[in-house]
Parts: sequence; C-alpha cells; structure tokens
Amino acid sequence: MEVGTEAWRVASVMHVRCPDRLPEDVYRQVLEQLAVLSPVVQALPPAAALVELKGALRYYGVDARRLGEVLRVRSMSRLGVDVRVAIGPSITVAATASGQITGPGGVLAVGPGRVADWLGPLPVEALHGIGSRHAQVLRGYGVHCVGLLAAIPSASVQRLLGGRAGRQVADRARGIDPRPVTSRALPASASVSRIFPRHTLDGVAVRAALLDLVVTLALQLRGRGQAARGVTLARRFAGGTTWEKTRRLRGASAHDDDLRTPTG
Repeated sequence: MEVGTEAWRVASVMHVRCPDRLPEDVYRQVLEQLAVLSPVVQALPPAAALVELKGALRYYGVDARRLGEVLRVRSMSRLGVDVRVAIGPSITVAATASGQITGPGGVLAVGPGRVADWLGPLPVEALHGIGSRHAQVLRGYGVHCVGLLAAIPSASVQRLLGGRAGRQVADRARGIDPRPVTSRALPASASVSRIFPRHTLDGVAVRAALLDLVVTLALQLRGRGQAARGVTLARRFAGGTTWEKTRRLRGASAHDDDLRTPTG
C-alpha cells in the first residue's frame, strides 16, 4: 500500500514505556534522558512518552534501534529504570509495539516495510487506540486479528463502529496514523513533606504540621514566581499503606497573610 507522505517510510517514532507506579521524580529523569536524544519529546504521564527521532537519526548517524538500545542502557545504568522501547513509522505502530515487548532485550523496531506483516497476526485488542467495546463488536463479527480488520473496507468498519471511530480504527489497522509527535513537557511541580518519628494520632499535631507544609509550599512557589493548578495530599501510614487525594484549583490564591497566624 502506497502512502502519500515521506514520513510513513521512515521508522522514526519512538514509544517508551516505564514500569507502572514509577515515582514522578524518576519519570521526570527519564524524560530528561529522552530530551538528550531528541528535542521533540511528548510526555504521556504517568509512565510513557513519545519521541520524534528524524533529526536524531541524521545527527547521530545510527539507526533508530541503536538509539533505543542506548536509551535503555542509560536508563538502567543511571536511573535503575528498565524501560521498554519501540520504534515505528507512526504513533500507532510504535505504541502497539511497545505493548508487545515481553522478552529480553526491551527494544523492538518495526520498519515501514514490515508494518502489515507485523500487525496482521495481533489480536484486535492489541491495536493501540482501540477500546474494549469496539474490540468486542469486531469479535462479534468474526474479526479477531488486526490483519482481518485491515482487509475490511473502511466503509464497512465505519458502519460497525461509527463514522469517525471506524475510520480511525480502519486506518490504524493498516499502520496509518497522521498524528505528529508534539513537544509536551510534564507540568512543573513542587513538593514538601513531613515525617513523624512515631505513629501520631493527635489531630492537633497533624493539623499544625499540615498548615506548616501549606505555608512552606506557598513560599516556595512564590519564590519561583509560580501558581499551582492543583494540590495533591499524600499520606503514608505505619505498615506501608498510603492514601492520596488531588484537587484542582479554580484559581491562584491571593492571600498574603501568614496562614499560621490566628484571626479573630
């Protein structure tokens, strides 16, 4: 199948998967490692990212698989993080491939000429971007692998799944995905913490510590000239259990008073 743009003929999209439940600070360090390879890095929090390698391939003079191997070695040696790296000619192919890496090595490159043969045997659920409901509908009509899906006319897939969704699924089954990788950094964050030396049940002491953390964090943000868009409170209890809650803020606070000072 002939696709009309040169971009489809180059396996230059890298999809990186980090281990689940990776701490945010370590995830940010992985993103920094990616930025060394290419200036076009798209963060996909909480544990994945996309990298556009076209410029990097010309700059380093090596193939995409070699860059993936370099990234994996650096992540392991410098951060202790075992990432899975897949490269393909589109976001769909690269993201699908990274989800199929299970054995040793951790790097999989799918060249433009191999897309149809590689995608074909995969179950429809494995295709990146297809939901469980759509996969169930397709299986109900006997379409159980990506190769069968790619062989069905796009108009027929649209009748099964709906216009826009069906068209996207039909295209992606053929490896067609015109979306570009766009630079998107992880939003800046700041954190403060307090560790009690022993299990504390005194509500007054806990509340005082929490208010002190709020003031400390606010001063830290003000010193950096930043305003928070959301606040996350995380608690860790004796025994290792954790509790976490996040709240989005409607707007930045304008308070100048020290919140620790009681008011009438």
